[in-house]
Amino acid sequence: MTIVEKVTRRRAEADSAAQPSRAVVTRSPGLRPVEDGHRPAGQGDYLQDLLERWILFLDTLRERADNMIEHEREGLPPLLDFKFETILDARRFDEPANYALLRITQVGDDCAEACIDESKAPVIVFDPRAGHGPGIGGFKRESEVGMAMREGHPVYFVMFYPEPMPGQTLADVHHALRRFVAEVAQRHPDAPPVLYGNCQAGWAVTLLAADCQGLIGPVVLNGSPLSYWAGEAGSNTMRMLGGLVGGSWAAHMVADLGDGRLDGAWLAQNFEALQPEKSIWEKYATLFTNIDTERERFLEFERWWNGFYFLSREEILAITRNLFIGNKLETGEMRICEHCTADLRKIRNPIVIFASKGDNITPPAEALGWISHLYEDTAALKAAGQRIVYLTHEHVGHLGIFVSAAVARFEHRAILESIEELHALPPGLYEMKIAKPAGNPDCHKPDLEVRFEPREVADIGKTFPEDAFRNVAQVSELNEKAYDLFVGPWLRAWTTPATAAAFQAMHPMRWSRLMFSERYNPWMGAVQAIANTTRATRAPLSDDHPAIQAERTAFAQIENQLRQGRAARDKAISGIFRGLYGASAEGSPDAEPTRKD
Repeated sequence: MTIVEKVTRRRAEADSAAQPSRAVVTRSPGLRPVEDGHRPAGQGDYLQDLLERWILFLDTLRERADNMIEHEREGLPPLLDFKFETILDARRFDEPANYALLRITQVGDDCAEACIDESKAPVIVFDPRAGHGPGIGGFKRESEVGMAMREGHPVYFVMFYPEPMPGQTLADVHHALRRFVAEVAQRHPDAPPVLYGNCQAGWAVTLLAADCQGLIGPVVLNGSPLSYWAGEAGSNTMRMLGGLVGGSWAAHMVADLGDGRLDGAWLAQNFEALQPEKSIWEKYATLFTNIDTERERFLEFERWWNGFYFLSREEILAITRNLFIGNKLETGEMRICEHCTADLRKIRNPIVIFASKGDNITPPAEALGWISHLYEDTAALKAAGQRIVYLTHEHVGHLGIFVSAAVARFEHRAILESIEELHALPPGLYEMKIAKPAGNPDCHKPDLEVRFEPREVADIGKTFPEDAFRNVAQVSELNEKAYDLFVGPWLRAWTTPATAAAFQAMHPMRWSRLMFSERYNPWMGAVQAIANTTRATRAPLSDDHPAIQAERTAFAQIENQLRQGRAARDKAISGIFRGLYGASAEGSPDAEPTRKD
C-alpha cells in the first residue's frame, strides 16, 4: 500500500470517527421521538418539511454567493486539493503569458516524494481554459492528479491566472507550454512526460505534439474537440452556433465591450444553455430534494464553476477563426506563429482519446472525426507510424470525464497503468477495453484487465458536411471585416475600464448568483439565522413518504418537459442552419465509432 493510500485511509477513518451520531430529535410535544434522523410516514407534516428544505436551499445559495465573493477577493487561486510549488511563471517570460507550471509536493500531511517512483514517467495535467479557472483535474483526492500520485508518477500541473497578459496571443501561450514540457523533461530524463489534456487543454496539448518541433511521450486527450465540424445529425448544436450568429464578429464585439478581454462567464453561459434541463433545473432540484446530503457536494463544485477567468481579444479571435469556425487544426492550416503551421500528421506520439457518448459538448464525433479526415484508411495510418487508442464511456457527461471519482479510479487508472503497453503497440488504430472484477472499484492490474483491440479507420467514418461549414467560414470572414471596419473602432473608442467593469457585473451568470449574498440582499441575513436554527432541530421526512414520492415524480416530469423543449430547440437550430448554409448540414446520422462485426 502506498503512502497516499494510507493517508487516504487514515483521513476516511478520521472523518468517520468525527461524524456525530444521530441523536433522537423531537419536533413538538405532539410527536414521538424520531430515530435515525427521519420522521416516519404519516407523522410529519409535508408542508413543514417543504418549508425547512426551502430555507436550507436558500441558505445554500447564500453560501455559494459568499464563496464566490471570497474566492474573487483571494484572486481566484487554483482549487487544487494538493499542496504545490511554482516551478515556472510564464508572466516573467520574454513573451509573457498568464500561465504557470506547478509541481505537486504534498498529499495530506505527507510529502509527495514518499510515494513517487522515479522510474515512472512524469505526468503533466493541463486544465481547460474555457471560461473557468484551473483545478478541476485535481480539486479532490480521487482525480486525475490523485490517481497519478497513487500510481507513483511525479505529477506537475499547468495553471493559469484570471487575467491574460496585455495583447496575449495563442502563440505566447503555446511557447510557454512548450517551455513547461521541456522543463519537466529535463528534470526527468529517463522517461518522456505523459501529457494529460482536458477539454480545451486537449487541443492545446495536441498543438505541442503537432508543431514544427514536436514532442515525445504519450498524449491523453479527455473530452477534447479536434474535429470541430463533426457531430450527430440533429444534435450537438454548439458546432452550429457560430453560423447562426454570423461568425466570429460576435466574440470580437464582446471582447471589445470588455476593454480587450472576453469574460469567461459568456463561455460558461453557453455551456449551461446546451442542456437547460440539467443546468437550470436538475442541478437545483437535486439540491432541493436532497438538501441534507447534497449541500457540500454542490458548494464544492460551484466554487469552481462560478470562478470566471478572462481571455484576451487576440486569443478568442484566434480560437473562433481557426478552430470553432475555420476548423484549421484538422485541415493542417492553423498557423501557430510566423514560421510554423500545426499539422496533425506530424504527431508521432502515442495518442489516447477518451470520449463519452453522454458528452454533448465534445461528442465522440468531435473527438475522433479527425482520424478519418487525415488518414484515408488504416494502411495510411500504419504507414505514418502512428498509434491511436480510443476508449468511450457509455453515459458520463463532459465534465465527468475528468471530474468523476469513479472515472478517475477506473478509466484513468487503467490508462496510467498501460503507458508502457502504449509504447509497445505497433502502428494502427485500437479501441481500449477495460474489465474489472465485480464489486472492486479500486483494483489494479492484473485484476484490472486492459485489452487493445484493433479497429479500422473506416469504422469511424465521415461525420460532417464540409461544404456547409465552409460557407459559414466565408460568411464569418465577411462579417468580421465589416464589423472591424464600421463598428469595432467606435466601440473600442467608447469603452473604458469602468464601462467594462459594469458590463462584467451585469452578466446573468454573476448577478443570478450574487443576488443571494447578504452583501447585496439584506434579507439573506435573516435566512441564515433561520437556517441555523432549522439545522439544529431538523428531522427530514423519509424517502418513502407519499408526499415526497409525489414531489419527485413532479420534478421528473418538469425535467422531462424541459428535455423535450431542448430537443425541439436543437432540431429547430439544425433546420435553420441547414436552410442558411446547405441542405446537407445535418451530417451523418451516426457519428459514433462503430464496429463492422
